[in-house]
Amino acid sequence: MSKPMLTFVTGNANKLKEVRAILASAPSFPFELVNRDLDTIEVQGTTQDVARAKCSEAAKIIQGPVITEDTALGFSALKDLPGAYIKDFLKALGHDGASSSALLLEPLALTTADWYPLSTHLGLNSMLAGFEDKSGTALCTFAYSSGPGAEVLLFEGRTAGNIVPARGPSNFGWDPIFEVQGTGKTYAEMSAEEKNKLSHRYKALALLQEHLLAIGRRSEA
Repeated sequence: MSKPMLTFVTGNANKLKEVRAILASAPSFPFELVNRDLDTIEVQGTTQDVARAKCSEAAKIIQGPVITEDTALGFSALKDLPGAYIKDFLKALGHDGASSSALLLEPLALTTADWYPLSTHLGLNSMLAGFEDKSGTALCTFAYSSGPGAEVLLFEGRTAGNIVPARGPSNFGWDPIFEVQGTGKTYAEMSAEEKNKLSHRYKALALLQEHLLAIGRRSEA
């Protein structure tokens, strides 16, 4: 018997790869995980408000079970800002390891050795330039709905760390500037396997996975 489809609403290939690796890793996972890129209206509010609204709208569009994800990055010194608006901040500011930093300095004809010390004052990193406290928290919220009109359930994971000058590849959001507490590594410096054992996304997905496995067990009873 074929498994029911569960749609993960994302157009981000990196996120999809991580979610598949973590969520569908259990042999008894009761759904066929597919993805779809949707433009949903993002309300103003807390991460939880945004997650519920997005998932509810997606369930209406998909007409079936859906999961959505929202990520927040809070800087302790800024009372957890940017928070749920990290995507907008990253798009507008970038970070010191992003290509935008190099493009800004390209007209100055500076070498990497010249501009790297300056680049720490560009982008997201500059928001904490005047603060001694560089700590922050990464928050991932997965929302699940069984279909249109159904209750939206939230599953959250948090990882503590510090905001640092970018280290590692810059192809996955703010991973290069978030050093996980106690590891000495940024997300970007970790292998996929290492990151998937301790990330905020992993912690939220572990809770979601248990809920979905419970649904599967009930359907078999």
